[in-house]
Amino acid sequence: MPQTIVVAEDQHHIRSLLEYKLRNSGYTVFGVGDGAAALQKVMEVKPDLVLLDVMMPLMTGFEVLAALKQNEETRMIPVLLVTAQSKEDEILKGLDLGAEDYITKPFSPNELAARVKTILLRSAKARE
Repeated sequence: MPQTIVVAEDQHHIRSLLEYKLRNSGYTVFGVGDGAAALQKVMEVKPDLVLLDVMMPLMTGFEVLAALKQNEETRMIPVLLVTAQSKEDEILKGLDLGAEDYITKPFSPNELAARVKTILLRSAKARE
């Protein structure tokens, strides 16, 4: 069964690119356009990984990340932050909140797919 990823990105063209690349890499992908929808979709499908944009309507990626890490059912789901915010304090905030990794826009779709694969492999080993 393919691994499942929730992609939360408010810019439709970027979300479509992420969904396309990840589906072509063999993953089942659910895309949403805001933070509240991301939290709802994660609770619904319990994915293997969440890709979160930081700057989204309704809830920021940081708020979604904090909510996921505080919930017993979702705290072990790895999160990759994808954002235009490249300041060190923003990166450290995301990592401190529990993100597995951080990739800044613009990014290479191939690099993103490689990071996703690495995070999922690391997560699977940690569960063994």
